[in-house]
Amino acid sequence: MSTSQVVVIGGGPAGLMAAEVLAQAGVKVDLYDAMPSVGRKFLLAGKGGLNLTHSEPFDPFLSRYGSRVESVAPWLRSFGAEQLREWAGALGVTTFVGTSGRVFPSDMKAAPLLRAWLHRLRGQGVQFHMRHRFRGWTDSGQLRFAGPSGEVEVNADATILAMGGASWPQLGSDGAWAPLLAQRGVQVAPLLPANCGFDVRGGWSDYFRTRYEGQPFKSVAIRVGSFHRQGEFVATATGVEGSLVYAASALLRDEVIANGSATFELDLLPSRTPEQVAAEVAHPRGSRSLASHLKGRLSLDGIKLAVLHELLSKDEIQNPARLAAAIKSLPITVVAARPVQEAISTAGGVTFAAMDDQLMLNHAPGVFCAGEMLDWEAPTGGYLLTASFASARVAANGALQWLQRGEPAA
Repeated sequence: MSTSQVVVIGGGPAGLMAAEVLAQAGVKVDLYDAMPSVGRKFLLAGKGGLNLTHSEPFDPFLSRYGSRVESVAPWLRSFGAEQLREWAGALGVTTFVGTSGRVFPSDMKAAPLLRAWLHRLRGQGVQFHMRHRFRGWTDSGQLRFAGPSGEVEVNADATILAMGGASWPQLGSDGAWAPLLAQRGVQVAPLLPANCGFDVRGGWSDYFRTRYEGQPFKSVAIRVGSFHRQGEFVATATGVEGSLVYAASALLRDEVIANGSATFELDLLPSRTPEQVAAEVAHPRGSRSLASHLKGRLSLDGIKLAVLHELLSKDEIQNPARLAAAIKSLPITVVAARPVQEAISTAGGVTFAAMDDQLMLNHAPGVFCAGEMLDWEAPTGGYLLTASFASARVAANGALQWLQRGEPAA
């Protein structure tokens, strides 16, 4: 097996993890990437603190993958959160659990982990070929790359594709691989924004936008159907974004696609019951203005008070019962997800029906897929990285088994 060559295409977390598994098994690994350096999106994700994984128990962790639970479960059973923390530890990177249950490197940074990882990979013999953009296959089955000196054709005994989704294309994940696979008969679900912001119906007024763009809604809750969660999000120039919106983004996006709009209910005071809010709003305010009354009785001011004025009529604002109901359940309608290029991650990609259990393409024997280019999605919180790592290990082990069978790659 030491004479076998596997080409890994993509230098993000999935590609690097696949390369590591293969190199540890004694396989010659050549990794190609279109960018000048690897791990660019990984480094960006770590700017505010690299969220590697999450500490919650396995069953709730697994539930974060929505309709893809059955497909993702085998990946995570063999390489889940604990195994990922152990892997980081072997690189000399200790981790800790934050107050939200998220897991971070002790220094919160991505760069030291990536440097240690690349040092180990190079020591294992992995060869890196940067500024090589994948262009598909030749008629004879060779891999085609547009390199710095022109087109390059490469033979491989097996290939692992780990080219990411279509979010943050300036960092290398532009989805340009999708038509190349479709040309080979591979079923690819449309690439859609995930963990994304949304535009509100009609847009914000000039008054609201100029004063509150970029301001957070803190200690609020949103409800979309059976989804209900507390947290915070941010007003944007055109709508809303941020962690709480991202958590509901798949539900909102799919509803917008199906019906042209989606509505979530915003609870501005989740720590207060509807009865408490109604009683405080109805309390006699004497000569005080409504704004002073709401601030004094409910500590309601700033962007929370502004959004009530933005979305309620003057009559509704002056009606205590209607105002109290809106404070606890203010409907906000969104009409479009922000473009996939702005999203944190991507939904859609190579469908599971197009692959076997080892993530090998049915229409391209010896070609395996991993990471975000597969048709799954997950919320932020470490779930994206964990499953990307885990899928890469499945694909790499599948490639090793393929090499043992000695069949030619497609």
